[in-house]
Amino acid sequence: MHTRRILLALALAACAIPGVHAQAGDWPKRQPIRLVAVFPPGGSVDQVARILAPQLAKQLGQTVIVENKGGASGSIGTAAVAHGGGDGYSFAMVFDTHGVNQSLIPNLPYDTKKDLAPVILIGTSAMVIATYADSPYKTFGDVVAAAKAKKNVAFGTVGSGSLGHLAMTLLSREGGLEMTHVPYKGGGPLMQDAIAGQVPLAIASVFVMKPHIDSKRLRPLAVTTSKRSPELPDVPTIAESGYPAFDAPTWWAMIASAKAPPEVVKRMNEEVNKALQLPEIATKLRQQGINIVGGTPEAARDFVDRQVDIWAKVVKDNHIKAE
Repeated sequence: MHTRRILLALALAACAIPGVHAQAGDWPKRQPIRLVAVFPPGGSVDQVARILAPQLAKQLGQTVIVENKGGASGSIGTAAVAHGGGDGYSFAMVFDTHGVNQSLIPNLPYDTKKDLAPVILIGTSAMVIATYADSPYKTFGDVVAAAKAKKNVAFGTVGSGSLGHLAMTLLSREGGLEMTHVPYKGGGPLMQDAIAGQVPLAIASVFVMKPHIDSKRLRPLAVTTSKRSPELPDVPTIAESGYPAFDAPTWWAMIASAKAPPEVVKRMNEEVNKALQLPEIATKLRQQGINIVGGTPEAARDFVDRQVDIWAKVVKDNHIKAE
């Protein structure tokens, strides 16, 4: 009886496999593709999705619909794809919060490593540490000296548990710096107070900071990536400023459900790589302050998994809570 049950299960499994391949084989003919931007309209995640969607539609011969599903640091839209994207027709465009949510949000409705399949790392960007125009801090070294002299330097970020918050916490811990976090509700309010000198330091993406740096209302002191930012070539890295291994990029990636057919993930990866090589797409992304990466799904998974591990340790070691 037991043997018959095993044979029946094997037979059913064998029958199921051709169905999966048939579905993957006719992809994407059956229905439009949904690209979920996991933040509201207007932000960089939405912009990246809308830059890529028309080109992917052209290449695939199928409509690509961008759907904004914001909330809970991108986890609401991500959960929708994790649990509803098994047919390979739903993808999500995510931001660096994707690497932090697992350790920061209690009862997250998915496991970042197990329930999702990274398709491609679109690109990365530096965060900038800047100060107001009349600030006494002329270099990042001045900030370090003040923080080491227990002058308790305050820094503003776009929110509690944001990558800027975690990066500065990591820096403070590794460098023995005394710093106080001032969380804001997004980039707009942070920039207002930073320009007015209400908060001595601010950390945010190049995308958020650059207009105020160009207008000389903010002075950039350092960038958080291991290499200088192409948009701010004269601004030194934190690594150059005495913390050689420091690297905390912001990043954008496309992900699928772990249940999506692997052939579909591979094909979508190839199509996005193709789109990223087009000058008009590359230019639009660079205008968002994004340095294009591309590459294989495996490379994307390695990158995302590493981000999850790095920031999980910072969250745990410093007892950081989301807002």
